[in-house]
Amino acid sequence: MSTESVDVSVVLPAYNEERTIRGTVETTLTTLESFLPAGTFEVIVAEDGCDDRTPDIADEMAAADDRVRHFHSDERLGRGGALERAFEASHGDTLVYFDTDLATDMKHLEELVESIRTEGYDLATGSRWMAGREADRPAKRGIPSRGFNFLTRLFLRSDLRDHQCGFKAFDREAFLALQPEVEDNHWFWDTEMLVKAQRRGFRVKEFAVDWEPKGDTKVDLVRDVFGMGSQILRTWWELSVSPRVNRRVSLVAGTLLSTVAILLMAFYYLEWEVVLDHMGAADPVFVVAAAVVYLVSWPIRGLRYRDILDTIGYDSDTRFLTGAIFISQTGNLVFPARLGDGVRAYVMKVRRRVPYPSGFASLAIERVFDLLTIAGLAGAVMLALVATGSADDIAAALAGEAVPQEYAQYRSAAEYASYVAAGVGIAAVAAVTAIFASARSDRDLVSPFVARLSDDSYAIVVVNVIRGFVTDVQAVTKDGKAFAVVGSTSLLIWTLDVVTAMVVMAAVGIDLPLALFVTVGFFAVSVGNLAKVLPLSPGGIGLYEGAFTVFAVGLAPGISVELAIAAAVVDHAVKNVVTILGGLVSMVSLNVSLTTALEESSEAREAAEPAGQE
Repeated sequence: MSTESVDVSVVLPAYNEERTIRGTVETTLTTLESFLPAGTFEVIVAEDGCDDRTPDIADEMAAADDRVRHFHSDERLGRGGALERAFEASHGDTLVYFDTDLATDMKHLEELVESIRTEGYDLATGSRWMAGREADRPAKRGIPSRGFNFLTRLFLRSDLRDHQCGFKAFDREAFLALQPEVEDNHWFWDTEMLVKAQRRGFRVKEFAVDWEPKGDTKVDLVRDVFGMGSQILRTWWELSVSPRVNRRVSLVAGTLLSTVAILLMAFYYLEWEVVLDHMGAADPVFVVAAAVVYLVSWPIRGLRYRDILDTIGYDSDTRFLTGAIFISQTGNLVFPARLGDGVRAYVMKVRRRVPYPSGFASLAIERVFDLLTIAGLAGAVMLALVATGSADDIAAALAGEAVPQEYAQYRSAAEYASYVAAGVGIAAVAAVTAIFASARSDRDLVSPFVARLSDDSYAIVVVNVIRGFVTDVQAVTKDGKAFAVVGSTSLLIWTLDVVTAMVVMAAVGIDLPLALFVTVGFFAVSVGNLAKVLPLSPGGIGLYEGAFTVFAVGLAPGISVELAIAAAVVDHAVKNVVTILGGLVSMVSLNVSLTTALEESSEAREAAEPAGQE
């Protein structure tokens, strides 16, 4: 068959269809023969990383009939990815696809093809929700489908009734014009194509079809439906919000959000009268000195991050990485649930081509070293106190006995902080131990674990993502030199963090012997930082402030509760202000919008969700 004569290309996206693919191809060929001249059409089996006999059967049909072609993929591309690959390699000017289960009655194939081929439409799609169709929609499929289509029409201003019917056709020129604008490669692919086609003024035809479900759907009602919901929000942001957000708007929004974060910290989560009084009494020279000390730790953070990335195979410069850390930590202050971590993963992917699994692995390595270092500092101080006969002082501090009853909320916060700090410290040590052990083993522990959780066809993709993540984490722990370098810089970073707090303590008037000054600073700051891992705030008091206050008072009876509170608040405020100002400067210098980066970082979560088939 001459490829020049091919006018219509039909693509059948197939995943593990060994029982039906032969019959589907034969039915497709017979139907096309009924209304198209011989030699003017082709059928392409877009086989998407199957692990059954589908590839062998497709090869047999392609060898026996020159109208049939087979495209194989060793890895899962997803429905959208498989369709794009096949359409790009097809020969026809009219591009068609439908689900291989033939749920849509094939009597509609001629109308679908001719809508593009002779009627001049750019896109055509069958509809199970238009009047005049016969469609058996069980509640399991019908309710989510109606909800999805309603939200698509509401948020994305689509005029269509059914966006997900697997029975569509495209004019090649329209497809090539729209393809670069479509970001999804999974179930939302064709919806995004239809929505953006309408926005750009392409002619779209929707017509009623008879439809009957064949077998069980391969759409996971939890994973895929909620995933498509997030895609609706992403596309809404892209089409309706993003065009109105320029660099100035982003900078103003980031500044306002950052200001709100500081105000909440000072006036809501803490007793604002105390905050204002003690901040006003603090020596401004010492406060500025504390900010300078804390600022010095940031380039060291960038240097450490550079060493981590270098170990897992990615090069970057310290200045850029310091800015990326500033931006992500600002995001963590402004947005809940540590969404700033996703922002950093996004920045590293877009600006330094670090894949999301490696980006999150580098963050995990950084976090493990942070927790291990802080736990080590707290443990070392505790052992030193025990060795010098101060075990009773530690017990009293942990119990909050030195804190008056009117500050009971600080006792509560310290009690929570003690439990959390101990648990986090143990978990950090256990994590490093487990990583060390696994790094020296050739056994694949990931695949069996995921297999026990799910027999879903996407499991192999999940395994590959997790395995890549684990491999990157192990790369640092099994490299003795890298471990020592990253460990040393981590120790320096957190020592500067403690020194910042000690300078603040001096700023508010805390006067202690040097040894006790250092002891209080290292133990109170270390336990407070370990406690911050969990977002608990008993009595409205932050865990960091509560832990810092109780341990400072308990270990150094000469410190009043008011002074300890002042030190904790000013210390936290200095560090947050430095972080936010550094984040704003980095956003401007690196031309990164925090709000845009946060939205785009949703890809990070989707990257861990493999593509699939219906």
